[in-house]
Amino acid sequence: MTSAENTQETNPAPAQTQPPVTPVPPASPAEPDALQRLNELEAKHAEVSDAYLRAKAESENTRRRAEEEISKARKFAVEAFAESLLPVKDSLEAAIAIPAATPEQLLEGVHATLRQLAAALERNKVIEINPAAGAKFDPHQHQAISVVPAEQEANTVVVVLQKGYLIAERVLRPALVTVAAPK
Repeated sequence: MTSAENTQETNPAPAQTQPPVTPVPPASPAEPDALQRLNELEAKHAEVSDAYLRAKAESENTRRRAEEEISKARKFAVEAFAESLLPVKDSLEAAIAIPAATPEQLLEGVHATLRQLAAALERNKVIEINPAAGAKFDPHQHQAISVVPAEQEANTVVVVLQKGYLIAERVLRPALVTVAAPK
């Protein structure tokens, strides 16, 4: 290897590190319109983005307010129901406070208190399920405790062992009944 070749191998030609510069053509008459249009589009984009963020925040606020309203409605519904039961409690406490009450007086007080309780339940849309003997057994409102032989039609109520209750047309507790057996 000659010294010229040796120099070429150790000192390769310097690589170009910058891309070639292309001259910028002079501004055409359409460029100011394009820049103006770009500025208009950027402004419109900012406006639409702002409107989107405001709508999103409003939606979240509405959802939060709705959740708070539901929570308050539940709280106040229980409060109203409890308030309607307070006179019943007061009547029971008054009955207990009378030490020399006769059995007749106590019975009269119990009947009056039961009427108060029934009125409170009715105000709160709690309705009794108390099927008559011979009524068709309804599995949606009745719970059969036993099936007994009876002279009446099969699958009808023989005896109500415990009343049931509906609240707003939904079964709160089914009526416990005995049902006539098939013959």
